[in-house]
Amino acid sequence: MLAVCAAAFAARPGFADECVRYKVLYKWGLINKQAGRATICIRSKGDRYQMSLVARSEPWADRFYTVRDTLVGEATHDGFKPLIYQKMSHEGNDDKHDVVRFEYRGETVVGHCSRRVVKKGELRVDQKQVLESVGPTVDMLSSYYYMRSLPFETWMPGSRFHLTIFSGKRKKKLTFRYHGLEDVKVGGRDYRCHHITFIFTGDGGKKTSDDMDAWITADSRRLPVQLEGKLAVGKVRCEITD
Repeated sequence: MLAVCAAAFAARPGFADECVRYKVLYKWGLINKQAGRATICIRSKGDRYQMSLVARSEPWADRFYTVRDTLVGEATHDGFKPLIYQKMSHEGNDDKHDVVRFEYRGETVVGHCSRRVVKKGELRVDQKQVLESVGPTVDMLSSYYYMRSLPFETWMPGSRFHLTIFSGKRKKKLTFRYHGLEDVKVGGRDYRCHHITFIFTGDGGKKTSDDMDAWITADSRRLPVQLEGKLAVGKVRCEITD
């Protein structure tokens, strides 16, 4: 499966410059309200891709929990290998800054990671660490594009693919589980989609967060039109607005 996925990257002409916008819905019982918005972009510059994601909560949601997140990163054209990832976030009373710089040593991927956390103006966390993995390795931003190049058309329902994901804090295993083709309606439009589930696990196979589901168009663009995940109370759904 690793060889098949690597071949899929080599065969694709690459990502065209694009910006995709989403609305973030909070659903709980009869409540179904837009709680935020997000825009994710990719641009080609020289031999690299430059990526960004900007997300924010809506004014009504700010009264309960303010979110202002900015993610930026770069990856190579050749093989789509992440080079650097940064996440600057303001969530509630916390300000976080994660950085991962990727280094490639043969089959080994090395992540030089740092994390700073400020709570109510006071520095609470200032740590650095080095993470290592073998095989496909991404960050939270580049994973959005990596999954769009996986050869879903060759998979059967129940197929799984594993890779490693680095953050400023830890190393996780990210598993894609394939469910098959489904028809979904988003924003009044019908889409034929590949349905996949994201499963995040840490050491010993213990889940580090709830699963997430994504519906990706079964056409040449491979656009994720809907993503859904559970919260402690209710669930959140991201729907494409373009």
